[in-house]
Amino acid sequence: MSPTHSPAAPRPPSVSPSRRRQWSTVLVLCAAQVLIVLEQNIVNIALPDIQDDLGFSAADLVWTVNAYVVPFGGLLLLAGRLGDLISRRRVFLTGLSLFVLASLWCGLAENQSVLLVARFVQGIGGAVTAAGLLGMVVAVFVDPRDRARAIGVFGFASAGGSALGLVVGGMITHWLSWQWIFLINLPLGGLVLAFAFRLLPRDRGQGWSAGIDALGAVLATVAIMTGVYTLIGIPTQPVSATLVGSAVTFGALAGFGWRQARAATPLIPARVWRAPNVVAANLVQALMTGGLFAFLFFTVLQLQQVWHYGPFEAGIAFLPAPTVIAVVSLWLVPRLLARFPARAIVLTGLPILLIGFLLFTRISVAGDYLTSMLPSMIMLAFGFSITMPALMSLGMSAVPDNDAGTASGLFSTTQQVGGAVGLAVLTTVAAARTDAVSADGGEAAFAAVSGYRLGFLIAAGMIGVAVILAATLLTTRGAEPAQAETEQPVS
Repeated sequence: MSPTHSPAAPRPPSVSPSRRRQWSTVLVLCAAQVLIVLEQNIVNIALPDIQDDLGFSAADLVWTVNAYVVPFGGLLLLAGRLGDLISRRRVFLTGLSLFVLASLWCGLAENQSVLLVARFVQGIGGAVTAAGLLGMVVAVFVDPRDRARAIGVFGFASAGGSALGLVVGGMITHWLSWQWIFLINLPLGGLVLAFAFRLLPRDRGQGWSAGIDALGAVLATVAIMTGVYTLIGIPTQPVSATLVGSAVTFGALAGFGWRQARAATPLIPARVWRAPNVVAANLVQALMTGGLFAFLFFTVLQLQQVWHYGPFEAGIAFLPAPTVIAVVSLWLVPRLLARFPARAIVLTGLPILLIGFLLFTRISVAGDYLTSMLPSMIMLAFGFSITMPALMSLGMSAVPDNDAGTASGLFSTTQQVGGAVGLAVLTTVAAARTDAVSADGGEAAFAAVSGYRLGFLIAAGMIGVAVILAATLLTTRGAEPAQAETEQPVS
């Protein structure tokens, strides 16, 4: 009798314990990503309730969102580099702990100042948590097929978490109170922390001897935070404040570039910039996320202020987006990445996004959700779902393992800064169009929709530029990950 049929030799399990642990690790990291990106959008639908309870003015209310975005975008590069030097695991656990504690502080806030300070600290925790996530996910698997699946799951966590935030925010605000959009992070974040502490392998960073460019980190942080702050404040702040903020931003950027060219251990090593597709993938991603942030912002306003949906109804209206993202990211994307070049997938997904934004320019005051919003929303969700994971794969595939945290922080930075800049520009242009139509005697709802339509048209133009950049700059070179000099992939 063959040994394989002996009772003493049972069949091996279909999934090995080590592989099961790897996938559990990826799921924990993706759960953390969902928490972080969820927090960026979950607040939007609750803003009217926060305004009523804490007495925010219309101009100050936007800082409930921006107090989180500014430190988040500004600290990602530094946090990513710290993960490479110290330990990605330790940096991640520290950041998530800070994020959870700050969420409790937000939920207990009884006045405007406390909430805004707590949101700022929450943004710091989010940045430290998120900076190295993509690098950690990519490092879990060596097998290209498993890595493609992991990137697909992470893509769902990123894009799906953003869309899901509006759904969850509407439900929590309707059934509980706005405080619970923050307090819900305590049990969820605590659960992720517990699993992460158990599953994430202990890793050793390069050590402080590898060096950190402190001056470069300060200049990058100042440039990003000041730039985002200035752009977001354009509609409400004096022209002089915008000019000063712009001068500080460009001065810090120039100083950062000068420092990176001369530092012995630059914050972003030149080898990261030279890795195939890093620059192109980050530029394309920035344009995409600028459009995504605008899509979420304008559609919330269209639903609640023009079509008079309540928070619960507006949240439910967004449910098709995360549903499509889940199906595409978790089922279709891994198959596409295993079968087709990532560049081809990007060049397929971007035109779908372009068409989706153009369709959104048809929205009107008298329109309805099923015919003038749902088809466009599904198309955008599909386009983002297949494009973003392919971009991540292209941008991270040739980065050395020792620089994975830095590259991951760079990707997260361009995602946040691209989204914030795109949203600031598009909302400013849309507001100007709205004011112009109102000045000509147009009704308030018609004027608002005119602004949204112009915003969607410009977003479509941004995607058109992304198509050109992707077609001319992205390459299939560097499909295999570069070998690290000292650090081994996490397994």
